[in-house]
Amino acid sequence: MFYEIKNTDHVASLFGRWEETMICSCLQGIMGKIYADDLDAPATAMAVLGDFTFFAGKPKAEFIAYRPDECKKNFRIIVPQNESWKNKIIDFYGEKAKLIIRYAIKKEPHVFDKKKLEDAVASLPKPYTISMIDKQLYHMCKTETWSADFVAQFPDDETYNKLGIGAVICKENRIISGASSYSRYKDGIEIEIATREEYRHQGFAYLCGAKLILECLKRNLYPSWDAHNMASVALAEKLGYHYSHSYEAIEVYDN
Repeated sequence: MFYEIKNTDHVASLFGRWEETMICSCLQGIMGKIYADDLDAPATAMAVLGDFTFFAGKPKAEFIAYRPDECKKNFRIIVPQNESWKNKIIDFYGEKAKLIIRYAIKKEPHVFDKKKLEDAVASLPKPYTISMIDKQLYHMCKTETWSADFVAQFPDDETYNKLGIGAVICKENRIISGASSYSRYKDGIEIEIATREEYRHQGFAYLCGAKLILECLKRNLYPSWDAHNMASVALAEKLGYHYSHSYEAIEVYDN
């Protein structure tokens, strides 16, 4: 049986001290969902938010097979809690599973050089403009695949205005780069950052990241960063973050 857990106090211990903000989002009831095998004494649990699924507790194949309604895409990024979960997931999906390495970034609230970030934002040349994501920009983000994840986990512009935060660079009324909240937890956000292909390697992602970090600090939100590749690690370090460690995840294409 699978139960959606509303009182997450019963499942929090299964995730332990896992430093993953998307799990916090689910446990805090802000966004995402937690599922478990028992309402009162769960042994197995999964946290689901956007493309990500985190498995914890006792490994069970039926949980790996379960796809909640919110898992609409044929693509998932699965993060196993340990080797037992990893092996069971790979055994279950077979050739559909691709083992990847992701890179954790240290969570250090007081590490940022505000003056350096402010100078970076101020260096944006004309005719480019940098703006915080508002109602109009929210809907602009949704019109293209590359920028959709800036706002994808927020069902409407009102929810994004309440819980989300993001900055985009525009040229001629077109978004060309951005940094935004992929997800939100009580004390911060998980950053999503991307640039339109033809504008990459020109420093725009760095400027968007700088702007977003500054705005988060103003609001006492921590801008958490988790890197998909070493280029993302390098960008994070340029913005003031420090690398922590690598970890394994599994990409699954169900089609």
